[in-house]
Amino acid sequence: MKIALDPYMLRSVPLLELPGVVADLGYEYIELSPREDFMPFFLHPRADDAKVKAFKKALDGAGVKISSVLPLYRWSGPDEEEREAAVRYWKRALQITVELGCTIMNSEFNGRPEQASLSEAKFWKSMEELLPVFEREGVRLRLEPHPDDFVEDGKVAVDMIRGIDSPHVSFLYCAPHTFHMGGNMVEIMEYAGPLMTHLHLADAFDHTASSGLRYIVNPPGSTARVHQHLDIGQGEVDWETFFATLHRLGFADGADTIMTSCVFAWEDRARESATFMRQTIDKYIGSW
Repeated sequence: MKIALDPYMLRSVPLLELPGVVADLGYEYIELSPREDFMPFFLHPRADDAKVKAFKKALDGAGVKISSVLPLYRWSGPDEEEREAAVRYWKRALQITVELGCTIMNSEFNGRPEQASLSEAKFWKSMEELLPVFEREGVRLRLEPHPDDFVEDGKVAVDMIRGIDSPHVSFLYCAPHTFHMGGNMVEIMEYAGPLMTHLHLADAFDHTASSGLRYIVNPPGSTARVHQHLDIGQGEVDWETFFATLHRLGFADGADTIMTSCVFAWEDRARESATFMRQTIDKYIGSW
């Protein structure tokens, strides 16, 4: 099992300095999330072969590896021109991932919840184009349901992945999205079983508490999805149950399983947060 850091809060650190900073924070692995100078949100990657080689050299020099690459594209969006562009962006991101010596990518279902059936049709169309590329390149894909995607519920996401029916595609459980995935954390984990190969670790508050009025968003009836990515212990995810369930399911024994610290709330104390998360994750794992 790998323990990785999503360095989004460190995105102002120059790319070639990032591996050294991550190593100093106690991590051996980076989950490479979008950054403007390498692989931006929803746009074609900016990195040329020279930049990829320079980044790989910096990683090697710091003794850090890329555990997974996380691109975000509108591959399930209802607009066909955007979907076609997203597939092109995916193919370049796959190339870069292979050049970095990484064999795992993770992403979201994307699409629009108010156009779920059309978004699902676009998703399958994109998968028909991309799955052969993943299989040819030997790259595995982990998918997560995300608030405001066409798939938000955890068990529905597991069923979608089962429908893909490929050993190259598995399930990512994102702890800070627990209360948007149905709130039934243990049930979702058990339902996924060995399909659960990847975890995102951060805390969040339960927005469904107090008869749905925990957060009041105006205007009334807004479809905004409110959640947080906090340090462990600052929200309401049941971490004792979370880690006990992982232990019972043998998560750490799975091939190429990954835990990623993905706190986004504290950019003014990004390094302290990353260190705290690593120490806290180690403490819970040690209790297994």
